[in-house]
Amino acid sequence: MASYRTHIKIVGEILDTTLDSVDEHDGASVTHLIRKANISHGRLSIILNNLVSQGLLEQVNSKGSCRYKISSSGQEFLSAYKTFRDFSEDFGLTI
Repeated sequence: MASYRTHIKIVGEILDTTLDSVDEHDGASVTHLIRKANISHGRLSIILNNLVSQGLLEQVNSKGSCRYKISSSGQEFLSAYKTFRDFSEDFGLTI
């Protein structure tokens, strides 16, 4: 049976993708995030708006397109998420 990803796991993947894209262009494009996170455009838009409003992502307009970069608080959140994920997996739990 297929297991579905939780909302927090999708958020972690989005933040991780934007962290990896920091050195590339000027952030991650929506198309890049859709492909890496394997999520629909509609759902991604809602999550991105939420992450920007919470200060975990920064929206950057570069070359006429909208891109997203991880903020310093987003990096702290991602680090704490990975620590907790690894800790819970050690006990056989999934988040």
